[in-house]
Amino acid sequence: MKKSIFVSTLSVFVLASCVSKKKYVALENDLSDTKSTLVKTQAEKEDLETKMAKIEARVTEYNEKINSLKEVNDAQYASVEDVAVMSNNTKAKMRATLAKVDPAKLAEAKTLQDSMNLAVSYNLKKSISDEEDDVDVNIDKTVVMINISDKLLFNSGSYKISNKASTILGKLAEVINSEPSMEVMVEGHTDSRTINTAVLEDNWDLSVKRATSIVRKLQNEYNVDPAKMIAAGRSSYLPLVENDSKENMAKNRRTKIVIIPNLDKFFALLDAESM
Repeated sequence: MKKSIFVSTLSVFVLASCVSKKKYVALENDLSDTKSTLVKTQAEKEDLETKMAKIEARVTEYNEKINSLKEVNDAQYASVEDVAVMSNNTKAKMRATLAKVDPAKLAEAKTLQDSMNLAVSYNLKKSISDEEDDVDVNIDKTVVMINISDKLLFNSGSYKISNKASTILGKLAEVINSEPSMEVMVEGHTDSRTINTAVLEDNWDLSVKRATSIVRKLQNEYNVDPAKMIAAGRSSYLPLVENDSKENMAKNRRTKIVIIPNLDKFFALLDAESM
């Protein structure tokens, strides 16, 4: 009887031990699966974080581009009759400048190009001299032509530059030096009266010597690159008006500065403090 009880008790103990081992193995397997799932989840998390970081970087980049586009919205460039390119901001400044222009001259502007030329001419003229009647600026497409009365530059019948010319030549040099790619031609013009002296053979001689005097002064005193300057004399053969009065002859005695510029530099004159 005792033996039977012992055997039964041993059987129960062995059976209980077997059940506990199976549970242990099962738990171990569950733990291993959980660890594998955790590692996989961690890898997926890191992969998602990397992808998210890339997405956030792209979003930031797009936002910066959008903000940049907003900032330049008022500076979108438009063609001006295939002649030049200027921004809407410049157009606004041009309108402000045109409000100061002589209404009679403004009425002659028939196209946007005419208005642009008028605005740039006005500010360029103001930047060079306050002597409005003795300085004339015209723009033909991208060529700027500045006519300066000889009374602002020379004594009568002489090619020596007067002291009062320093201010206007200094300002002219600033305009020329503002753009390295500019080419400048300085043309001397006379009236129809003949001249013959010990140093001047005729009006050809006078017109050329006046042009070279200007070129030398621009080079030597205002550091204008001589490689981009041309000195020319036209004598009396390209008058602005007929040489039939003192007033008209005075108009024909002039120095003409012909500039082939990058007009963007001239548009900068629209930012002048006078505006």
